[in-house]
Amino acid sequence: MPRADANSRPNILLLFTDQQRADTIAALGNPLIKTPVLDGLVREGTSFVRAYTPSPVCVAARHALITGMPPHRSGVVDNVEEAPPARSLMQALTDSGYQTHGTGKMHFTGDPRRPWGFETRDYSEELDERDDFRTHLERAGYGHVIDAHGFRSEYYYLPQPSQLPAHLHHTTWVADRSIDFLQRRDRNRPFFLWSSFIKPHPPFETPNPWGRLYRSSEMPDPLDASEDGSPLGFWNRLQNRYKYMDGGRNAHLARTQRAAYYGAISFIDHHVGRILAALGPERDNTLIVFAADHGEMLGDFGCYGKRCMLDPAARIPLIVRYPRHFPAGQRCATPVSLLDLFPTFTAAAGAAGPAPYDGAEDLARIAAAPTSRRLVFSQFSQRSLGLYMITDGEWKYIYSAADRREWLYHLASDPLERRNLAADRSGAGDLGRLRGALWEIFRRDGYRWAVDRSGWRDYGVVELPSDPRDGVLFQDPPELAAGLANLEGAYGRTRRATGPDWLWRSRPQAMDAVTGMHGFPLKEPPSGRQSHDD
Repeated sequence: MPRADANSRPNILLLFTDQQRADTIAALGNPLIKTPVLDGLVREGTSFVRAYTPSPVCVAARHALITGMPPHRSGVVDNVEEAPPARSLMQALTDSGYQTHGTGKMHFTGDPRRPWGFETRDYSEELDERDDFRTHLERAGYGHVIDAHGFRSEYYYLPQPSQLPAHLHHTTWVADRSIDFLQRRDRNRPFFLWSSFIKPHPPFETPNPWGRLYRSSEMPDPLDASEDGSPLGFWNRLQNRYKYMDGGRNAHLARTQRAAYYGAISFIDHHVGRILAALGPERDNTLIVFAADHGEMLGDFGCYGKRCMLDPAARIPLIVRYPRHFPAGQRCATPVSLLDLFPTFTAAAGAAGPAPYDGAEDLARIAAAPTSRRLVFSQFSQRSLGLYMITDGEWKYIYSAADRREWLYHLASDPLERRNLAADRSGAGDLGRLRGALWEIFRRDGYRWAVDRSGWRDYGVVELPSDPRDGVLFQDPPELAAGLANLEGAYGRTRRATGPDWLWRSRPQAMDAVTGMHGFPLKEPPSGRQSHDD
């Protein structure tokens, strides 16, 4: 995008969801889901149909977005605490004269209440009991709802009705707060508004009637195992364990999960429409981006959650509407990443300075000159648990250090990733090309945890413990423990529910891998919860 002058700078609106797959937009090929508002953005803007997350987990993906730095450079490779960057995307825009505001789930850790470069913020995080959203519920007479985003722990992947009416749901609240900002903003300055929805991240809960918009009998079964067996790696097996989803396949449950997931997305679509309507005549002078941090396996190949480099978890929706620089109805197949949003926004704002990371690029330039050989890469965790991916849009290469195993998929002929060609002679040239390109990136940046002089650094195979209860997830709100202890007579329960977590207890070197280059001391998760998110 050409450098903007002060009088032509657009407003910037980032509409962001959590854990939304790329294949959940009707206009981009899903015949079952209803997304009329997003379909309108597809018709009026450019859809980047090969967009990937820089890390398939919440905190690492978002940190990459706001810093413009990939995980191996920032050190944020998982849902661990991180310090606010010296210069975030929001700070760059604020310094350029933009009025910057964030509403909804940001998933910043460390001290998440810090503005991180925003001038103002409606603070809301899914595991914070005292955020602005919960204050809103208390004022509305719903302070008694302690699981405002749905029951977690062993209910985490069980579809459930919302405990809130539609007008008080968090999805509605994000739209309401966004519209309030648009109505009261300083009209002498351009704005940057980040509207960030918690959903469709599990628990899959949506208020009725939206929660019953789709029915399980209408949903397809998840994808079966690939032709060469199972693509499951270490992280897939671990996630299935702690999400209580490793007990075998239940077809009805899987279809009901998908129906509930689609309902959450349609509910978001409706409220995105409200935000867009509030732009009024400024719509064409607003750079509108719809994206997600990562996807969700949703039972495909028997997998649940993210932390996976297969497309259901690693590929994301990314649509840009700005008539000056993004052609209407364009489908751009050049691979892109959330890392590209930093230079896209700062170029539109006329902010000084190059992109934080060499290789990130203004999406307007990519849309104007698509190429079939751009490489994007992704990472989750590191050292013995490192999971890495690189793709040119036609081929995808994956390596899991915990499994000491490679995967190679020809996306052009095998878009569902059912045939691993890593051991097939037909893919040998592309295997070596992509693997070598990823090694070169890490060596150039001095990232010694992944590679040595000979190739992938060998940490040995990591195994899950044999006890299926070892490592299950507990994220109960503290009010639940108090309520159970206060039950009358023999019903009272004073022992806190805990789940043995082998990552922290039995393999300190594995936790060391997760904490990355921050040098955090090894410690157990606080109060029976995982560090952040799941």
